[in-house]
Amino acid sequence: MKEQQLSPTKTFSLGLQHVLAMYAGAMLVPIIVGGALGLTPQQLAYLISIDLVTCGIATLLQMWKNKYFGIGLPVVLGTSFVAVTPMIAIGNTYGITAIYGSIIAAGIAMIIFASFFSQLLRFFPPVVTGTVVLIIGLSLIPTGMKNMAGGANSESFGAIENLVISVTVLAIILVFNNFFTGFLRSVSVLIGIVAGTILYAIFINPISMATVKSASWFHMPQPFFFGTPTFELVPILTMLLVAIVVMIESTGAFLALGGITGRQLSKKELRNGYRAEGMAFILGGLFNAFPYNTFAQNVGLVQMSGIKKLSVTVCAGGIMIVLGLVPKIAALATLIPTPVLGGATVIMFGMVVSSGIKMLIKVDFNDNRNLLIVACSVSLGLGATVVPELFSGLPASLKTLVADGMITGSLAAIFLNVALGGLRKKQTKEQQEQQLKEEAFAQA
Repeated sequence: MKEQQLSPTKTFSLGLQHVLAMYAGAMLVPIIVGGALGLTPQQLAYLISIDLVTCGIATLLQMWKNKYFGIGLPVVLGTSFVAVTPMIAIGNTYGITAIYGSIIAAGIAMIIFASFFSQLLRFFPPVVTGTVVLIIGLSLIPTGMKNMAGGANSESFGAIENLVISVTVLAIILVFNNFFTGFLRSVSVLIGIVAGTILYAIFINPISMATVKSASWFHMPQPFFFGTPTFELVPILTMLLVAIVVMIESTGAFLALGGITGRQLSKKELRNGYRAEGMAFILGGLFNAFPYNTFAQNVGLVQMSGIKKLSVTVCAGGIMIVLGLVPKIAALATLIPTPVLGGATVIMFGMVVSSGIKMLIKVDFNDNRNLLIVACSVSLGLGATVVPELFSGLPASLKTLVADGMITGSLAAIFLNVALGGLRKKQTKEQQEQQLKEEAFAQA
């Protein structure tokens, strides 16, 4: 679909589609962490609400492109799943205030070292970036498939009705995306989610409105809700590892969106992107929420919808802020059945895979080195996703870094590119190009 002016209604619908695409993740992390830390229902309600508010503000920070921060790409930020296990471990050992002290410290470190990290762009040639994006998509697909089956640990996991409803949602999205044009094609995911929820309520299980009725109408964010942050060395070091992982994941998402939007990202733009995510970390620490990073499923949504306008993701950020401030409205999104979300997200995760493949098309696969990088990295990344027990014997700090398949595969791609002479080969190519320019200049 060609870029065009969007009416406020269309912009809102497209923004809402982005919110629904990431809503399950935004809700799931506070529920997991809050449950593990023994929070009361009132505390958990606050955690969910403030998470949505900070997701929205973090998204707006990333799109506020200026000379100091913000990458200016159509990104949506959400709670980092990488931080779940470390947050629970820190909270149970050092107390909940140590969680937020470590998040603030990690955010400050991200801002300080953003310039240094952006200098590592030469470690991300097309063979690495394409492989990283491919692994991100492949690693997310099992989550989508579990949701299609009803959600992990669900009593109805694998029931035929879950499969029928999720496949129906998938089919609706495909039909609107393939046989319609313009706005209807752009909001195909939103149409699939709404239609799937209605069909689920009619034919499978009536949806209870109890959650909506019990939710409050207004909830004001409160800094240091769980207490003044405390700063402990081990939690800070642990959260620094999380920050490194987040920046690696975000680099893949930034480069994928750069390819989708036709932008060649500079080191300065990457630096500003990292700074914005560091600011999102600090925001999460101050309001006792979470660390944040760019959501890959929303990258897939940009690819599938063809809408790259920042106004849409700005609207998504605004919607999340409103949802967080008005829990009763936010509770409506919790009514979406898990199989419906599964049918929608599995295709978006697949679009991330497609983006990775598209980036790899530029790679010379006559070079055996490139084949080895892709083969080993994808195998390790997907293997770690399916068999995370592989790293059970490692120390906790190392396990945090490599137990996520996205990170294992990404680190493997970066390391193999360096170990197999990728930097030296790139340098030689640049020297050859410089020599040709000098020869042409001399002849002229």
